[in-house]
Amino acid sequence: MRGWWQEVSGLVLPVACGGCGSPRTALCERCAAALLDVRARRVRPSPEPAGLPVVYAAAVYEDSVRAVLLAHKERGALGLAGVLGQALAGAVRAAAGVPRDGPVLLVPVPSARRAVRARGHDPARRIALAAAGELRRTGTDARVAAVLRQRRAVADQSGLSARQRLVNLSGALEVSAGGDRLLEGGQVVLVDDLMTTGASLVEAARAVADSARTAGVASGGFRAHAIAGDAQRASAAAVVASTPASFEINRN
Repeated sequence: MRGWWQEVSGLVLPVACGGCGSPRTALCERCAAALLDVRARRVRPSPEPAGLPVVYAAAVYEDSVRAVLLAHKERGALGLAGVLGQALAGAVRAAAGVPRDGPVLLVPVPSARRAVRARGHDPARRIALAAAGELRRTGTDARVAAVLRQRRAVADQSGLSARQRLVNLSGALEVSAGGDRLLEGGQVVLVDDLMTTGASLVEAARAVADSARTAGVASGGFRAHAIAGDAQRASAAAVVASTPASFEINRN
């Protein structure tokens, strides 16, 4: 209900740019350009955690980009999901590389349940849906596979060090029952709105890979071979933005 009201109110109430606050526009041209007029690049946090997939980001998490992401996530500016989805689509294209058989499967990293209740929406999932639509519009077969869920509660990540975040999230995610079948035959790209330390993406990649191995052992035969051979299928990830340092130490 809250999400519905936020979308309707955005249509009828005066708006200001989510990036710089300019009046009478949800997003001005300059702030939109900070998200869209850049080439997605590979990013690596420092320290780089073991198990982190190859990650591409559309923009640097600073200034107007930071403001737009926070406006969408924390202040209910849900109309910004479209442009954030366009930015994420560019990062997905870079992460997926040359298209292969089967669709590109966008697997969003889920927010904590209490955060979803407080915000009235799951930001990464909403942006992923917009990105999938943009990818299909531009000729890439893409769909969202929201198969990850939290299996236990986690502490608030703010204020935790990189190592503490890894410990906090370790074992926190799992693929929902039957979710492994939704990932078969496609190219998995983990997606999120923001990467800081990379802990969330490490845990998401582990959950997807573990599900693939478990499903392969349980199934046997040809399917076991197909799934076991795809245990690394979560080796790519895309985010809207990443911290400035993760761009600066890029070692491509």
